[in-house]
Amino acid sequence: MSKKQEALDYHSSGRKGKIEVITTKPCATSRDLSLAYSPGVAEPCLEIEKNPDDAYKYTAKGNLVAVVSNGTAVLGLGDIGALAGKPVMEGKGVLFKRFADVDVFDIELNTKDSDEIIRTVKILEPTFGGINLEDIKGPECFYIEEKLKEIMDIPVFHDDQHGTAIIANAGLLNALETVGKKIEEIKIVVNGAGAAGIACAQMALTLGADPKKMILCDTKGVIFNGRGEGMNPYKQRFATDLPCRTLEEAMVDADVFFGVSSKGALTPAMVKSMAKDPIIFAMANPDPEITPDEAKAVRGDVIIGTGRSDYNNQVNNVLCFPFLFRGALDTHARAINDEMKMAACLALAKLAKEDVPDSVRKAYGGVDIKFGREYLIPKPFDPRVLLHVAPAVAKAAMESGVARLPIDDLDKYRERLEALQGRSKEIMRVLINKARSNPKRVVFPEGEEDKILRAVAIILDEGIAVPILLGDVEVIRTRARELNIDLGETEIIDPRQSEKTPGYTNELFARRQRKGVTLAEARRMLRNNRNYFGAMMVEKGDADTMLSGINAHYPDTIRPALEIIGKKDGLSRVHGMYMMVTKKDVVFFADTTVTIEPTAEELAETAILTAEKARHFEIEPRVAMLSFSNFGSADHPLTLNVKRATALVKQRAPELIIDGEMQANVALDPDLVERQYPFSKLKGNANVFIFPDLQSGNISYKLLHKLGGAEQVGPILMGTKKPIHVLQRGDDVADIVNMAAVAVVDVQEEG
Repeated sequence: MSKKQEALDYHSSGRKGKIEVITTKPCATSRDLSLAYSPGVAEPCLEIEKNPDDAYKYTAKGNLVAVVSNGTAVLGLGDIGALAGKPVMEGKGVLFKRFADVDVFDIELNTKDSDEIIRTVKILEPTFGGINLEDIKGPECFYIEEKLKEIMDIPVFHDDQHGTAIIANAGLLNALETVGKKIEEIKIVVNGAGAAGIACAQMALTLGADPKKMILCDTKGVIFNGRGEGMNPYKQRFATDLPCRTLEEAMVDADVFFGVSSKGALTPAMVKSMAKDPIIFAMANPDPEITPDEAKAVRGDVIIGTGRSDYNNQVNNVLCFPFLFRGALDTHARAINDEMKMAACLALAKLAKEDVPDSVRKAYGGVDIKFGREYLIPKPFDPRVLLHVAPAVAKAAMESGVARLPIDDLDKYRERLEALQGRSKEIMRVLINKARSNPKRVVFPEGEEDKILRAVAIILDEGIAVPILLGDVEVIRTRARELNIDLGETEIIDPRQSEKTPGYTNELFARRQRKGVTLAEARRMLRNNRNYFGAMMVEKGDADTMLSGINAHYPDTIRPALEIIGKKDGLSRVHGMYMMVTKKDVVFFADTTVTIEPTAEELAETAILTAEKARHFEIEPRVAMLSFSNFGSADHPLTLNVKRATALVKQRAPELIIDGEMQANVALDPDLVERQYPFSKLKGNANVFIFPDLQSGNISYKLLHKLGGAEQVGPILMGTKKPIHVLQRGDDVADIVNMAAVAVVDVQEEG
């Protein structure tokens, strides 16, 4: 299928276009209708009449942006008209929603009269919390934005100008740092004197660039004082007194090139004439002024970014506008001012220097992404952009006096933003905050692994735990330096040289001598298998908990813990569970990792332990004991086993909401329970699911993860005398951080 047909099919299949409007309140009964419309709707109307700011409280205004265009400068398509530009405006709405949960109405205006656009947008002001001007040609776009900012009391932002400028200049700051140049000393050439080019130039000046060393060019050459042809007031602001008249002349000894012009505008010869370590942002769309391959063929020292996703250092406006508006909307800002734009720029530049999470690496093919010449700008699908840019913008809005609604606690605000990215983020934040309140010592036997080191950096930064790393001390410190990770005072222990090893050896020998382990073997086990050493640290009180398994099979990791620490008194064995997070619910599956064919006693233990664990996540457990039978409908040894287990749980934990044996659909269908099983304490709203055997539990959680899109947290080990947790092979850094929080909270709960 051709790319053209694929794109047409994408837009035309099913519901036409890319957006829809959905309700956020129920409207299923006559009562709902009376509240949504007449007569109930009169109450918020009257409140807003008394206090107009209450519109942010009672309507969607505070999360609604208008994307306004007349279609005169659409992407690389030019003046195609308002109607033909509508797919682009819908697409802009998709990006607002996808990246920052901002709602959008796209508004296409069939006029080229700037004053008519201004009048129209102004009278729409009551509807929206902000205005995003899009794809309006210059110089009209400058005039329209300036006038609307003067007369409107909500943010107005022309993304083609400022979005490009914010991202390109964030990249510029990092590029200058990489090559050791100062912004006030560099020569900048900007090719393209439209909206984006002038905005890029202006922001560079705001950052400290010398106006005497900046040259702006358009299709007729250099913009200089005294030039009459093709001038307007916006270009005149950047007119130079330098003698150069062509782009080719301007590029000689230039340190920086900003291109927002056309394909091929920058030639290899021009690149060759630039100063040492030249910085090029060739942002013409869809084809850059020069490709990275062409530029690097001329200069090995060139740093280059484009607007293309198939090259590094992509200048993509999606890194800016959703998050800029998010911060502006959340403070009910009256405007998006220079301070807010600068805050977004600096936040993006800072983020690019931080360690890149595995989720981002995976989204880009698993390649290593590290700050430097090939990574100066965060990737568009980096979920951290929301958490960095929006709070920075909100802070700037408050400090510059345009915020109607100050945010008292920016840390709490970041947590609310994090919750927008999924329920698992929200749930894990609860656990992370618990962990931070009283951090515990977590030993990591795989201390030399990159993922562990990167996770430890986050753990230290968040204050989740006090990490202890096992491994070769020099190897760990060298690798940390290579990853640009500051381990601070983190304890690093090499079991081969530790003063603890002799004492641990005697202890392990005493415990395992009647299991065929000699003293020499005990010494080898502790020196060569760091899981034994880590488990012994926990057992002897030198660490509070252990987290391991990133590069090992599950049984190989759990065995040392069981041999040294063992299960709690009174339990028949340890058990395993997963927390599964869907868009609507958080549920717990057990046993998914340990007990293959459980007895009734073991099933009962699993249920009670999993319910306790759910409470750690501040979720009140409602337990379904699953089977292929409903309350005795099938008489079989497997169903009887579940039935006996249910009775045991009810006897031992009478306060627990639990029922079974039952089929999975019954556990999740309140109407069915009400009709057929009204006697059940569990009203079809289970959130803890106990499977009759490991096989069914393991299969179910993996199917829900892969087919249902549920996020998983685990495996979480339950029932050891002291908290020990096992990672999965292939876990990413975020998983390790989450499991560290789980481990710390386990220690806290154990007292």
